[in-house]
Amino acid sequence: MKAIRHHAYGPPAVLRLEDVDTPAVGDDEVLIRVRAASVNAGDRHFMRGAPYIFRAMAGLTRPKTPRLGTDLAGRVEMVGRNVTSWRLGDEVFGCADGALAEYVSVRHDGAVARKPAGLTFEQAAAVPTAVLTALEALRGRVRAGDKVLVNGAAGGVGTFAVQIAKALGAEVTGVCGPSNVEMVRAIGAYHVIDHTMSDFARAEGRYDLLLDNVGNRSPADCRRVLAPTGTFVPNSGTGGAGSGRWGV
Repeated sequence: MKAIRHHAYGPPAVLRLEDVDTPAVGDDEVLIRVRAASVNAGDRHFMRGAPYIFRAMAGLTRPKTPRLGTDLAGRVEMVGRNVTSWRLGDEVFGCADGALAEYVSVRHDGAVARKPAGLTFEQAAAVPTAVLTALEALRGRVRAGDKVLVNGAAGGVGTFAVQIAKALGAEVTGVCGPSNVEMVRAIGAYHVIDHTMSDFARAEGRYDLLLDNVGNRSPADCRRVLAPTGTFVPNSGTGGAGSGRWGV
């Protein structure tokens, strides 16, 4: 099968389209033919090996495994002999190591689910990491009536976070660029801040939760806009302004 591989850290030039063996399927596994895969910020971090903390998981000087990609959607092509929860032809989406390939194998109880019939493979492949990250950031922290600020509201995590926070009953403010203001408002933001016109860190508003998907302000700046008992949830992978290659 064809698969995207990398054997060194660096820019996209380190990526190679290679012929590799189709994954073996164990008794408790299924083989999925990948119809669509998406690329997340985490994939970029693992490709570049930066911030450096990612190398603690991926390998200090070079990748421990050349596989890349996590989010996918596709069809079940083979099932292990102990598998009863999946059948040939089932359409699925979810997460699996090495998703940037024609096939992946996953445990029958792994991080995959049935693809909703109303979603294309491409749409479904764009969901898993982004929606799970947004849900983890907000669930258990947001209550009805809370004021929530989402910095980076037009990105993958941000768009889901706006919708989830609104569904939880929060008053949502989204920060985005000028071309996305109407979209962010349409998906549920009560207030929208165009970052080219206004700096949320200098505004007078106070929020019960700030989800920062960008990392363009220091933690001190972010704390400044929080209510006394407010919660700051960093999700930029950079640790805020000036964190450099070591930031997380």
